[in-house]
Amino acid sequence: MPGDNKALGPIFLIFGKFNIYHVAGYDILYKDHLPVHAGQGFAFSGVVLHHYLLQDYVFIFSSHGRKYTTETRNGYFYGRMSKILLSLTTCLCLLQAVPCCSQNGYDIRLTLKPYKNSKIYLGYYYGKIKAVADSVTLDENSTGHFTGKEKLTGGVYFIVSPSKTILFELLIDSQQHFSLAADTLHLPASVTFTGSPDNTVFQEYTLFTNNRGSEIVASQKELTASHDKKDSLRLREKIRKLNEEIQQYRQQLIKRYPQSLLTMLFHTMKEPVVPPAPKVGGKVDSLFPYHYFKAHYWDSISFTDDRLTRTPVFEPRLDKYYKDLVSPQADSIEREADMMLLQARVNKTMFQYLLVYFVQKYVNPEYMGQDAVFVHLFEKYINTGQAEFFTEKYRQYLNNRAYSLMANLIGQPAANLEMVDTSGKARPLYGVQAPFTVICFWDATCGHCKEVVPRLDSIYQAKWKQQGVKLYGVMVDGGQEAWLQFIKDHNLKDWIHVYETKAHQDSTEAAGQAGYRQLYDVYQTPILYLLDKDKRIIAKKLSYQQLDEVLNLKLQHEKSH
Repeated sequence: MPGDNKALGPIFLIFGKFNIYHVAGYDILYKDHLPVHAGQGFAFSGVVLHHYLLQDYVFIFSSHGRKYTTETRNGYFYGRMSKILLSLTTCLCLLQAVPCCSQNGYDIRLTLKPYKNSKIYLGYYYGKIKAVADSVTLDENSTGHFTGKEKLTGGVYFIVSPSKTILFELLIDSQQHFSLAADTLHLPASVTFTGSPDNTVFQEYTLFTNNRGSEIVASQKELTASHDKKDSLRLREKIRKLNEEIQQYRQQLIKRYPQSLLTMLFHTMKEPVVPPAPKVGGKVDSLFPYHYFKAHYWDSISFTDDRLTRTPVFEPRLDKYYKDLVSPQADSIEREADMMLLQARVNKTMFQYLLVYFVQKYVNPEYMGQDAVFVHLFEKYINTGQAEFFTEKYRQYLNNRAYSLMANLIGQPAANLEMVDTSGKARPLYGVQAPFTVICFWDATCGHCKEVVPRLDSIYQAKWKQQGVKLYGVMVDGGQEAWLQFIKDHNLKDWIHVYETKAHQDSTEAAGQAGYRQLYDVYQTPILYLLDKDKRIIAKKLSYQQLDEVLNLKLQHEKSH
């Protein structure tokens, strides 16, 4: 986003990007179980997934003057989000306040010039989501206060303007009775806190890093424009020293406040430093760096500290761990997820956060075969009563997804398909004898099918047929007349063209049995499956090109053995 460099200054160069993406939403958590607090007129109804089940208002804001709009679609509200770069302070969290057990709830008094008779919001982070915790209308003197009977969950919060833009961030932990003042025309330098040592130190750190960051940006610009070797060396050394000063400042804070949340967040943001690899049998162990990095990735990070859920740094760390350090095989992911959930079990908020994270990630996974992780989560946690925080609608959705996926996991036998061909003759799937069978669920009236099916036929005629592959084409929708006409017009010969009769469909439903749509998770077209000679599922929901690659690998493997 080149246009953002000037506005963001040094921030993104020091801490890197935190991207927020569009999230279509639905309410998955009961409000009674949410670690959130309803504000005046607003409520955050849950982690947002799909718009058709969203029940309440969800407000999501951007930083640095960019506003997310709240729109209406089909009677429901959802926030439209685009990528943004978060501010430097997004990467920070709370200093541990002096305990104040006699104080109940929260009371945050604020003076925010030049706003008068305007509504101001108190927001917070929940993973990648930004949501509203409270709101207040400022008086003629630009003053007001956020107050509530129950304490807020510790985390990184922010003040939002009447125009729905984030003005600055603040830290909330055990000390929740304090005041702040700011002139929004002179941010962040004008922000001051009274009664909150956490935020005072936080503000000092913010100003220090912004100052050094500005120098780094200026030096990097000079370095880019420099063509003199000596001058370039000087600028690189300057940048190194400035970064070193920031690290030293952090270390000083860690030493002064070893038990603080700010220190914990510094540890969370810090990646393990891998020592030199040892030699095994006179040779350097090439796998040592990976094993060491993975083994120490979660050092000093506690899965029982629910304050992590209110920061923007925990979820990206989870993302990196499961993307780069955990084997993509389902059983490896399951072991890692189970271990984290076991550690988090003593903290209800963290357990809920992690289970929601894993469910969202694997209910519709990025990679083939990882839907088995969701089925595992469903059987071990959701179906055993350990996820009562999900709404009834979302639990029903998860139930339907789980039972659809259970029948078509990679490596499992495919369900039989009792179909008839174009002449009305029974052609069940298990009656097909072939080393490999490709199933294509398609609709002659589907625009995408009209493009893909002829191309699928081309690769079948040119290659797969000679390899002994059988192509089992299942009409899903569109009507028999359109189906037969498409087959004729495109000369789709040598396929086993089949469809389900109305009588078979009715008898299946009457018997309470799952239909092929559920058994094969057919909710869009076209969908391709690759089966082996025993009708076990090798691959599913891939493009025909990807299916061809899998088939090539299987054939090569058979030849080599």
